[in-house]
Amino acid sequence: MANCPECDADVELDEVDADVGDEVSCAECGQNLMVVNTDPLELDFASDDDEDDEDDDLDEEDEDDADEEDAEDEDETEDGDWDE
Repeated sequence: MANCPECDADVELDEVDADVGDEVSCAECGQNLMVVNTDPLELDFASDDDEDDEDDDLDEEDEDDADEEDAEDEDETEDGDWDE
C-alpha cells in the first residue's frame, strides 16, 4: 500500500508485482501516479504525455510557418522585386 501525493489516500497496488514506471490512478482524487520506488513502495505524479504531445505539435507548426515564410522571401528575391 502506498499513499497518493495529491490527497494522501491509500492507493491499492500489488507490492509484489509493482515495478518502477508502472502507472496507477488514485481512486479518491483520480490523479495519475507512477511507481518511483519499490522498496519502500513510493508513488509520484505521472507525467502527462498528452500535454507533451500537444506542445510538440505546436512547435512543429511554428517551424512549418517559418519554413513557408522563408520560401516566400526566396521567391520574392528570385523575381527581382528586391534587387535594385
